[in-house]
Amino acid sequence: MTDQTDRQDISDVLVRYATGIDRRDWPLFRTVFTDDCELDYGEIGTWHGVDAVVDFMVSAHEMAGHTLHRITNQAIDAHGDTATARAYVDALIMAPDNTSGVNAVGFYDDEFVRTDAGWRIRRRRFTTVLVRTVRP
Repeated sequence: MTDQTDRQDISDVLVRYATGIDRRDWPLFRTVFTDDCELDYGEIGTWHGVDAVVDFMVSAHEMAGHTLHRITNQAIDAHGDTATARAYVDALIMAPDNTSGVNAVGFYDDEFVRTDAGWRIRRRRFTTVLVRTVRP
């Protein structure tokens, strides 16, 4: 594979993350991570293993209204079967009635590994830059 193909495939993983959450497509969301992944979201929490990550995201979003996870400025560096990426995230999580919510902005620092099923996130650190309440 070329570096460009690897970068596109990794970008697709980041989009699957956002799409999985926003559509509540948890089988799709699960394909983003290795089984033994480690995630550190700072004050939000830390998780070890894909089951723990999926369980948290399901519980965090099951009562939400609309959500929009926009992932941009993807700086991806792939070398063989490993890669790193920094990407910005701008997430909007609305209350069930979609009249108020929370906007969280920050960035992900990810470590990827190529598996038999394609690229997956092995480690992620989320850094919060801004959290604000959204009201009508």
